[in-house]
Amino acid sequence: MGDEVDLQMMFRELTGYEKNRIDLRIDGIPASPMQIVQAHVVREEPAYMRDYILNDKGDIKELWFTSIKSS
Repeated sequence: MGDEVDLQMMFRELTGYEKNRIDLRIDGIPASPMQIVQAHVVREEPAYMRDYILNDKGDIKELWFTSIKSS
């Protein structure tokens, strides 16, 4: 990821989650959509795994971005 259009789409997606009161985190720390997008921009190798945390009904209640270190 890094293309400006991709980053704009990601920001819109994350803003939608935020509006639906879905908790957003990056490496376990609460983060705004802008903070998550900026983290993708500044990383030389933007490798984040998405972890979707679901409630009992199967709805997304949290979205975590966890950095993945390449070996």
